[in-house]
Amino acid sequence: MLKDLASRIREYKKEAILTPLLMVGEVFMEVLIPALMAQIIDIGVSQGNISYTVKMSIILVLCAFASMFFGVLGAKTASVASSGFARNLRHDLYYKIEDFSFSNIDSFSTSSLITRLTTDVQNVQMAFQMVIRMFVRSPIMFLFAIFMVAKNGGSVMFIYIVAVPILAAGIFFMMSKAHPKFEKAFKSYDGLNRVVGENLNGIRTVKAYVREDEETEKFDESATQIYNNFVSAQRIMALSQPMMSAVMYLCIVAVCYVGARLINNGHMTTGQLMSIFTYNAQILMSLIMIGMFMVMVTIARASAERIMEVLETEPDMAINEDGEKSVKDGSIEFDHVTFGYKKGTAVLEDINLKIKSGMMVGILGPTGSGKSTLISLIARLYDVTEGRVMVGGRDVRDYNLKALRDEVSVVLQKNQLFTGSVKENLRWGNKDASDEEIVKVCKIAAADSFIAPLKEGYDSHVEQGGTNFSGGQRQRLCIARALLKHPKILIMDDSTSAVDTATDSQIRAALKNDVKDLTKIIIAQRISSVQDADMIIMMNDGRIEDVGTHDELLMRNKNYQGLYNTQTKAKEA
Repeated sequence: MLKDLASRIREYKKEAILTPLLMVGEVFMEVLIPALMAQIIDIGVSQGNISYTVKMSIILVLCAFASMFFGVLGAKTASVASSGFARNLRHDLYYKIEDFSFSNIDSFSTSSLITRLTTDVQNVQMAFQMVIRMFVRSPIMFLFAIFMVAKNGGSVMFIYIVAVPILAAGIFFMMSKAHPKFEKAFKSYDGLNRVVGENLNGIRTVKAYVREDEETEKFDESATQIYNNFVSAQRIMALSQPMMSAVMYLCIVAVCYVGARLINNGHMTTGQLMSIFTYNAQILMSLIMIGMFMVMVTIARASAERIMEVLETEPDMAINEDGEKSVKDGSIEFDHVTFGYKKGTAVLEDINLKIKSGMMVGILGPTGSGKSTLISLIARLYDVTEGRVMVGGRDVRDYNLKALRDEVSVVLQKNQLFTGSVKENLRWGNKDASDEEIVKVCKIAAADSFIAPLKEGYDSHVEQGGTNFSGGQRQRLCIARALLKHPKILIMDDSTSAVDTATDSQIRAALKNDVKDLTKIIIAQRISSVQDADMIIMMNDGRIEDVGTHDELLMRNKNYQGLYNTQTKAKEA
């Protein structure tokens, strides 16, 4: 895991390497200062040597400035390295998610992926900054200070031989107890993000049903869960500061006692004892910083594991970079296709179907019959469990994935528009499309009739999610966007459900007359939306129940007859 994370440093290696070197320089200067002070006290002050005192004082000040210079520069390079590392990590995470198939995304919740891209990356970034600064600075400071203590008063060393293992054992114990709790706490962030995301996305529904209190209660419940998890973890980590302080002050008392005896016996000077007090602070502060680092690592470890879970997930659908890049035509064939979202559970069973290029095909069936699942296999949003789906005479898995999806336009049930202008949204279908092409497809999709009268026309602003347009208008914009790709197959998954029957009829007529070579597949709830189709597929319980024209099905299929009679009576009423 560490090796994989370290590979994300990339172009910031220079800063990542330079920071520890600057920390070494800072530590060396800091350790040198107490030694110089001891010399000033023992030689300059004790012997009344003013010139020596002034000279050593100047050197001491220069060392202090050098230490400050190394420290400031090290802080800057550490900030650059850690920020760059976090940027690369977010980049790699985002691009990894972009390569995921629908089934990969289904295995992670959206809220969980957002948490990993934000909070988890931030925790790892902070830990990385501490690694290249404190994890280098503190151990070196500890070793240098221990060396100077041994040099100035060797018998004082036994104090640290006892104190350091006690402190290390305490830190290790707290880490082992706190890590599972931090891991649980970060997982609870996923739930909070899910609640917030659902509330904001469905805010109109929340207000329409006056459910603000219930949503607030759900938010408070998730927030309280995070609070409790962190309090539980921090309760353990809070013991670290008192423990470290206790060890530090006990060491000071012990140094005072041992140092006083050594001075009385003539084995230590006053200056040396004063320097040991400073080294004592440096030794124990180094241990405290190591302890703080270990606390941060404990927090970051849980986040790093969640990040690596995404980075190590292999897309279960090969993009097939070297695959076929051109689709011959819009013909479609399902050859003994079986599919299930979960192993052992089939949503579609033994589907056999042939659709000729240029046909208009309607698909009808009750909710849960597998209509949307069927068309998702054509664009290879999912891979079949058994059998094969063929487009243009070739298995969809033989195509380069981008090339296939460029030729298969899908207008999904949920119409998604993005912040920007109408024109920018439409050009998602073809970024190089001319204004004339945009107007043409909008006329086919019956969208020009409401875009043209707008004050800014095709440059009109689209709010997030397209909330400043009606449901039917959003559907028509999405149909136009799909047509702008000039695909060989157009799939409309109940994408005229919010459109009135007259406009629906207008769109179907335009599709039939203006884009004749295009294979059109229309999933609908209304028979009127598909009755002019060349072929109508009746689905039920994951199987194809019947296939035929409107007249053929009306004569022989009881379910079709029932649906037709029900809708006809409703229309007459």
